Amino acid sequence: MSLSQEKIYTSEDYWNLPEGIRAELINGHIYNMAPPSRIHQKIMVELCTIINNHIKSKKGTCQVYPAPFAVNLDANDKDWVEPDISVICDPNKLTDRGCSGAPDWIIEIISPSDPGRDLIYKLNLYAKAGVREYWIVDPRNKNILVYYLEQQDFGVQAYSFQDKIKVNIYDDFWIDFQNLDL
Repeated sequence: MSLSQEKIYTSEDYWNLPEGIRAELINGHIYNMAPPSRIHQKIMVELCTIINNHIKSKKGTCQVYPAPFAVNLDANDKDWVEPDISVICDPNKLTDRGCSGAPDWIIEIISPSDPGRDLIYKLNLYAKAGVREYWIVDPRNKNILVYYLEQQDFGVQAYSFQDKIKVNIYDDFWIDFQNLDL
């Protein structure tokens, strides 16, 4: 009796998903994504606006992309993610399909349905791929974990929605969560 083998999905499978299906391809496995909540979207819009305004005010070259936006982290055939917010500073990584390679900064706004994916799987995936900074925003508990992945034993800091947080990939950029219109 032979054992059935688990199917490993590829980029082709990911790009051939039915229209309107949101999913991620992580280590060859497809994970469906639930629609985001209203507060999730509100936080995403607020942060994208602040980030984009900062980049424009400094005449920076980085670009901010909210989900849905496909990111092929290590330009291989088994990892396509859709971070809630991706900041990409190397324009050569941008393609018609999204981003090929690691963004400089990723923000995920966790949902109560599957926090482990953002807290464990994606943290390791992002660190391995070369993401420089990773923020995990938790609307339910009103806190933010900031991972500085450029450090050898990447550092992490915990903040609340009452804090002003330094964006490490910039010298002069802070986000004051108290000032967000939530």
